[in-house]
Amino acid sequence: MLSIKEVQAPIHSEIAEFEIRFREAMKSRTVLLDKITHYIVKRKGKQMRPMFVFLSAKTCGEISDSAYTGAGLIELLHTATLVHDDVVDDSNERRGFFSLNALWKNKIAVLVGDYLLSKGLLLSIDKGEFRLLQIVSNAVREMSEGELLQIEKARKLNITEEIYYEIIRQKTASLVAACCACGAASTKCDEAAIDKMYQFGEHVGMAFQIKDDIFDFGSGEDIGKPTGIDIKEKKMTLPLIYALNNAEKGVRRKIINYVKNHNEDPKKVQEVVDFVLKSGGVQYATKRMHEFKDKALTILHTFPESEYRRALEGLVLYTVERKK
Repeated sequence: MLSIKEVQAPIHSEIAEFEIRFREAMKSRTVLLDKITHYIVKRKGKQMRPMFVFLSAKTCGEISDSAYTGAGLIELLHTATLVHDDVVDDSNERRGFFSLNALWKNKIAVLVGDYLLSKGLLLSIDKGEFRLLQIVSNAVREMSEGELLQIEKARKLNITEEIYYEIIRQKTASLVAACCACGAASTKCDEAAIDKMYQFGEHVGMAFQIKDDIFDFGSGEDIGKPTGIDIKEKKMTLPLIYALNNAEKGVRRKIINYVKNHNEDPKKVQEVVDFVLKSGGVQYATKRMHEFKDKALTILHTFPESEYRRALEGLVLYTVERKK
């Protein structure tokens, strides 16, 4: 498996340039806002979203100013949703850093999220990039709908496998799909290629989320101890859905009761984890994850062979083989 640094190598200069442009896009004349946006930039992650944008662009054509606009638009709008998520979830941490609401309280965090949203909209409008704005706005709508669908279904814990796929398609896969579609659209290639890149990104996003679900059960030495975080949050993930679907009625009723009413009890949470592991839920989820990965690679291989396509393949494999 390629490391993230190896995947990033063909677009190293573009990522460096993007970071400069993104810092510039975040600036504000308001001192408090400028201090907060500087903090956001400082705690950036692996830059996977810009990598998907630039590698998709290079796989379809050449990187232009549009690709930087697309990557910036996605980062601004996505960061806005994360800031708002932390407020809603009353979360004090993100990626090992304090969340904005932990440091500056909810009101300021919500206003900063609104500011980032407006900056993303203005970035695309000022550059006349309405196709990119359409792609990313659609993803934000999907993400909101997916979150609401999950909340609605979590009340009764009656999520089927089909509904689960719809939730993760909207919540997670739509954003990866938007990254890849923006990359393609920035090269002014035809709609067929943009659509193919969107489908590719969607399958990668599905595999990515299933991998995250598997981490919760800590199967195997590589992943480590089970966290049970999703169970504590009453999230119905694929390993758990599969295990419940194949359980006897009495066992199913007991496990649902544990998730619904005893999700703060470490012993009960461990019982749910053990139940899923014994039922083959993790193996089933792993199989489905690889199916989505294979679908993504099949689409990717319809594009001409290049170092950028190879790097995108590396990013797909990293998605399903990562250790955290």
